[in-house]
Amino acid sequence: MAAPLHILMITGEYPPAVGGVGDYTRQLGRELITQGQRVSVLTNGPANERDGRDEPAVIPLGGGWGWRSWSQALRVIRLLTPEIVHIQYQTGAFDMQPAINLLPWRLHRLPNRPRIVVTAHDLRLPYLLPKADPLRGWVTQRLFADADALILTNTEDDDRVHARAAPSRELFSPCTAIQTPTTVIPIGSNIAPTPPAGFDRADWRGWLGSDAQTIWLAYFGLLNRSKGVIELLTALAELPPRFKLLIIGGGAPQPEDQRYAAEVQALIAARSLSDRVRITGPCSESDVSGYLLASDLAVLPFLDGASYRRGSLLAALAHGIPTIATAPSNPLNPALEDQTHALLVPQAEPAMLKAAIERLSSDAELRRLIAQGARRLAESFSWPRIAAQHEAVYHTLLRSINEKAKL
Repeated sequence: MAAPLHILMITGEYPPAVGGVGDYTRQLGRELITQGQRVSVLTNGPANERDGRDEPAVIPLGGGWGWRSWSQALRVIRLLTPEIVHIQYQTGAFDMQPAINLLPWRLHRLPNRPRIVVTAHDLRLPYLLPKADPLRGWVTQRLFADADALILTNTEDDDRVHARAAPSRELFSPCTAIQTPTTVIPIGSNIAPTPPAGFDRADWRGWLGSDAQTIWLAYFGLLNRSKGVIELLTALAELPPRFKLLIIGGGAPQPEDQRYAAEVQALIAARSLSDRVRITGPCSESDVSGYLLASDLAVLPFLDGASYRRGSLLAALAHGIPTIATAPSNPLNPALEDQTHALLVPQAEPAMLKAAIERLSSDAELRRLIAQGARRLAESFSWPRIAAQHEAVYHTLLRSINEKAKL
């Protein structure tokens, strides 16, 4: 039996901070520990209390993600001597700072350095300073080029990294070919179908204020302009009063998201929807599961199309809740099939959303088929499977070191 690996995850967010990448890192770390590995997490948050569960040890960074973060990361790496340093990269979670992009370059100068893995959770370019646009792509190129392995969470991002997608000013586009080996490993649902103990659907619906005619539409996630909440509210205003919207979560940690959240609240007031919209705010994983199971339909009108990088979509699939989503902008693997895994609309246009909601809410057989198909598709995104794929990447890197050492 192989000796356990020690993996140091570096992430810009981690629970209790709200964010999908933090939740993902925690779930991956838990599953790797279950599989026999050692996992530590370096993040800009509080240390955790180990309570006997398979939880990664959290090491607080302190001081933010500027250039001073290098010295703290190096200190932790020298102390722990992990075989793998795995950066969970999302530009916004690292405060748009470029220091994390160049950390792998610095780690290459360590004797007996760890192998470096980067997971790109998004391809947004970091902010540097005014008039520094040409450098934004360069520092992202350096991050990917200086990694020993690059993991993409979806085929769309893989296409962009390998220059098979159109260039964009705001998203990474390679200026030279990236030689780093890449692997596509999807994210999994951060929310398992495990509601609180004693969960009773009828009781939860009664507590939400339902009667026999109420149809609860569920939206799950942070409030973000790309997720189509304004369009969903506009559609809701045109539906009969029995349709209500449950926004599960609904936090807005970034300044641009807070501005969008203010627009959402203004629209709720302007369209007199206060009695038909409930925003839960931050909740536990089990409460999110309970809210999803208590809802009738999920509506996820992503403006850029459905993608498996969206944890909210994966959570809806895992719960088998009949879901309406925008059609993917690029082919997904495995395919997300219309009327088999979800009811897909061409775009997040309020009239299209209204028609889809009316159709799915009135067709019990279609709801049953979609719920069945969603659960089958969700099996492709199980955490044991995702952890095994990561272990394969780690062991491939370490084998290559051993093989080179023998030459």
